[in-house]
Amino acid sequence: MPLANAHDRYGAVTKTFHWLTALLILSAIPLGLIANDLAHAVRNPDIATTEADVSRAAFLFSLHKTIGVTVFFVALLRILWAMGQTKPGLLNGDKPVEARAAETVHWLLYGSLVAVPLTGWIHHAATTGFAPIWWPFGQSLPFVPKDDGLAHTFASLHYILNWVLWFSLAAHIAGALKHHVIDRDATLRRMLPGRTTAEPTVRQPGHVLPAVAALVIWAAALCTGGALGYFSHETAEAQTAGADAPDPSTETASAGTETTETTAPAETAENAWTVTEGTLGLTVVQMGSEVTGQFEDWTAEIVYDETADSEGKHGTVDVTVTIASLTLGSVTSDAKGSDYLAAEDHPTATFSADLVSRDGGHVATGTLTIKGNSVPVEMPFELSIDGDTATASGGLTVDRRDFGVGGQSEGNVGASVDIRFELTAER
Repeated sequence: MPLANAHDRYGAVTKTFHWLTALLILSAIPLGLIANDLAHAVRNPDIATTEADVSRAAFLFSLHKTIGVTVFFVALLRILWAMGQTKPGLLNGDKPVEARAAETVHWLLYGSLVAVPLTGWIHHAATTGFAPIWWPFGQSLPFVPKDDGLAHTFASLHYILNWVLWFSLAAHIAGALKHHVIDRDATLRRMLPGRTTAEPTVRQPGHVLPAVAALVIWAAALCTGGALGYFSHETAEAQTAGADAPDPSTETASAGTETTETTAPAETAENAWTVTEGTLGLTVVQMGSEVTGQFEDWTAEIVYDETADSEGKHGTVDVTVTIASLTLGSVTSDAKGSDYLAAEDHPTATFSADLVSRDGGHVATGTLTIKGNSVPVEMPFELSIDGDTATASGGLTVDRRDFGVGGQSEGNVGASVDIRFELTAER
């Protein structure tokens, strides 16, 4: 069988691209649908699911994404090959409406085979966490930042363009069966293995009108998706009711919020520090990939004297963190759910510690309380003081299982959680 096309037949390379693409697409579609349904079940508190269900959803999503990326590159190679080949003419070119419809479907298919996996890939690259693509080239894309809004937009595009792909695929299959069963011509047989030839009709449709029609269909699909609200994205989350308020008897410092000055004992007031800016973040490992997030709402009551007492103690720190303020990429809602941080039942986490000198540095040694479970911890930190301005940074690694966060296994989420902070404070 010849490798190249001729005016009356398809070559072996084109046929291989055609059936390979068909196999990949018909595998990716059901995998994506099954994985999506399973993911919704996992996140639905009314449906009992297990860690095995989470692992199955992640496996199916990874398989779906990996096949999708493969479709993207196969489609590009197929298009490049077609650009240098003779395109066999239609066998029904003397039926202008039917012929132009077939050409429109071909345009939709070629465009969808690039656009659908590409939008899914961009959505994956813009999202943190969950199922990775199985390949050694990383999970990111150039010029695609980790951004929830961008991820939502391309997830919506992927969903809408999938409908166009499904419509085009159904129309393509229906047309091929019509040619084979009703018209009894060689349209389908020309694409099967072998050397089937068939003389095209003299009259052939042009490419301009079908291409324009394909663009109109894509535009209509996107406009319909926009009208149905697929591109709207609510980023603000409601604050958890019942969160602990700061103790009004002392002067508190809150990252990103105003502070209220109150009367404090004279011996501590001169050594009290107010946080003017800062970040409190954490990093977990999920499905073998690091996922980084941060808490937007936290307060720190800091008392610090440059001169340590006889035991090397410089002061104290009391931190209160609002769990509902956590953002952790695509797994934010899961992280705050009942199986993990349980934001509704345990709205805050606290850290109370003494600030001490040790080995030429500083350590905050105290108790970290998450989800009602208190664990003694030590957190080294670096401190620099210039007059009445101080900068500090540090962190520690904890085992989430010590706090009853998540299950005891490390199948999907690693046990170790890195907590890091940076802040600037004024005396």
